[in-house]
Amino acid sequence: MTVASTGKAMELAEDSEADDSSIDVAVISSQTETVLHLRMDTTTRAAMDGHLPGLAKQLNRLLGEDLGAEDDGEVRELVRKGTRLVDLTNRPTAETPAFGTFLYLRDVALLTRRLLWIYSERNGLDAP
Repeated sequence: MTVASTGKAMELAEDSEADDSSIDVAVISSQTETVLHLRMDTTTRAAMDGHLPGLAKQLNRLLGEDLGAEDDGEVRELVRKGTRLVDLTNRPTAETPAFGTFLYLRDVALLTRRLLWIYSERNGLDAP
């Protein structure tokens, strides 16, 4: 019985790891939509900070995909912008004013949506 439980736990961990590295169009679309609906006057800094890691992670995942940057200058520029945004030295810190964090978060969400659309088109998926 312990072996079965351990095996199941290991299987779940492997599933979780596999799911963690995949591109889920619906999840990314939902996350970006949520962020883009935030309003500066009603959103707390803590809420903004809560959205940052997950959204940056999704952008970073998309940057790791073949988006056709080698053949398309516009995509190449979007990838460059994304790479700059996810760079830890460019992310907001505790000292960044709330407005700066809000703008950064929107920039990440907008760029993530654009790259998600490109990813979906290249892979024959429904557009987000």
